[in-house]
Parts: sequence; C-alpha cells; structure tokens
Amino acid sequence: MNQTYDKNRIISFSDAVYSIAMTLLVLEVAIPSSKAIATFNSWDILTNRIPNFIGLVVSFLVTALYWVAHLRSMRLVSTVDNKLLWINIFLLLFIVLMPFSTGFYVSGFGYVIPFVFYCFNLSAIGLLNFIMIRYIMKKEKNNPELTPLAIRWHTLTGLNALSVWILAAILAFILPNVARYIFVLIFVFQFFINRNYKRNTNKVSVEDS
Repeated sequence: MNQTYDKNRIISFSDAVYSIAMTLLVLEVAIPSSKAIATFNSWDILTNRIPNFIGLVVSFLVTALYWVAHLRSMRLVSTVDNKLLWINIFLLLFIVLMPFSTGFYVSGFGYVIPFVFYCFNLSAIGLLNFIMIRYIMKKEKNNPELTPLAIRWHTLTGLNALSVWILAAILAFILPNVARYIFVLIFVFQFFINRNYKRNTNKVSVEDS
C-alpha cells in the first residue's frame, strides 16, 4: 500500500527543526562573564570569538539556503509518500547535527579534522537535498512548473552546495586556509545559475510570444 501523509504537517515539522537548529547555532558563541568583561579588554574578548562568529554566520546562511530549497521543493509536491517522508527525515537528521558540527569546527578552528567533519555534515545535507529534489521531479513529472529549464535549474542548484563542500573537504588536506573560505563559491555559482536561468526563460518567453 502506497501510504501518503499530510503535507502541511510535514512542512510545519521540518520548518520547526530548521528554526531550532539555526537558533541553537548562536549558543556556540560563548557569552563572556561580567568578571571577564571587567578584567579583560572587550575588543580582545570579541576578537577571540571571531572563529565562533564565522561558524555562526556561515552555518546560519548555508542552513538558510537549504531551508529555502526545502520550501521550494515541497511546493512542487502534491502528495508525500513513504519514500519522500524518509528522505526528509534523514535530511532533518543532519540539519539537527549542525550545531554540534559547527561547535566542533570552531573549537578546533586551526585543525583539519574538525573542518572536514563540518564539511561532511554539510555535504550530507546537500546530498539528501539533491536526492529529494531528483525524487520530487521524477514523482511530479506532470507538474506544469517542471519545465526542462526548471528541471535543469533545480538540478544545478542542488549540486551547487554539495559540490563546493566536497571540494572544501578535499582541499582541507592540501590548502587548509583556502578550504575554509571556499564556501563563498556557493553564492557565486548560484548567482550565475540564476542569471542563466532567467536569461533562458526570457528567451523562451520571447520565442513563444
């Protein structure tokens, strides 16, 4: 029996998991005690927390991108079956892991393995996000929104972050300082993916008019 589930409940539950995980990220930035503020220079206290702020900002923005991708994907879904439900559950598992992997990364900011584990966490989210997108496009192939151009855009968008984080993990063993900032490529590549999609969409609209 191909059982289906309430789409709205699944979206609401997923949104709650994303919001809680993103909120917990700030706990990795330790609040200095009043004694520490009175004893040490406030600027030094903030400077010592730069790795924590970097981890917070990067993790928050990337998790937000995955949340937006999740919203976009689920909008195309007519019904949620068992397979899609469990893909979503495993995706949320790695979203929940984000506060830990971020804390592990910033605590060992100068070491390779904590950063590689962080990349593994984000790559796992990217992989499951891509699997979800591909499954939805196959399942909802009759959806009029899923034009060939839209399918290409969803595919490239899904591969974007996944590829960058895998590359970052590999580079961590060769060029660790470069690997830590290569996440910027996610936003650069996405800009060009979006621009190419809009240009081709406008071209098709002109040809059809």
